[in-house]
Amino acid sequence: MSILSVRHLSKSFGGLAAVPDLSLELQEGEILGLIGPNGAGKTTVFNCISGFLPPDSGEILLGGRSIRRLKPFRICRMGLARTFQIAKPFLSLTVFDNILVGALVRERSLAKAEGEVREIIRLAGLEPFAGAEAHSLPLPVRKRLELAKAIATAPRVLLLDEVMGGLNPSEVEEIIALIRTISQAGVSVLMIEHVMQGVMALAQRVLVINYGEKIAEGSPEEVVRDKEVIEAYLGREFVLAHR
Repeated sequence: MSILSVRHLSKSFGGLAAVPDLSLELQEGEILGLIGPNGAGKTTVFNCISGFLPPDSGEILLGGRSIRRLKPFRICRMGLARTFQIAKPFLSLTVFDNILVGALVRERSLAKAEGEVREIIRLAGLEPFAGAEAHSLPLPVRKRLELAKAIATAPRVLLLDEVMGGLNPSEVEEIIALIRTISQAGVSVLMIEHVMQGVMALAQRVLVINYGEKIAEGSPEEVVRDKEVIEAYLGREFVLAHR
């Protein structure tokens, strides 16, 4: 059963169609990868789904309910959270308080919210940084904080925008393990990712877009063998390296 449906989504900027007509379905409990070249329209899709941009046309359904015309905070309260390609913490707040802001989106009791934040900090491996202000954090920790903030809103659907970008292989493995744990807790995940190590490890299904249009869809193993995907995105070097 689909938890998120995007039907014939379109979005243009100054007459240029970033996303001309895109449809996708995210199933309950699924991790779906959304990949493609830079400028393919991936983040535009995320911005439309999460309410940061109004689509020109099309429909977006979360659990069967339209969210197309809702503001981001209302969409979040309905159970859809997102991360950003460039981490956007509250720089002057501690890690604990950053996550607390997310928890208070839906939890009215401060005591309960604080208890949940402590558990999320443990889950994300952020205990050594709980009292540190966000501006002092290195990139790998900011990436985990970005995830933790989103988890704190108790989403049914989580949109991840390049949470592995800029990380070394061991740091990528840590994020893979965290996303896998989130998924096993029942959260459906739609992830934009250029780090194919993460896509291959996590995604049950992959959707490839170019110029805002679908060019391939299938399992990770099927997609990386697709000739059009190789030409438009992966390159022959990737194929040779993964034989």
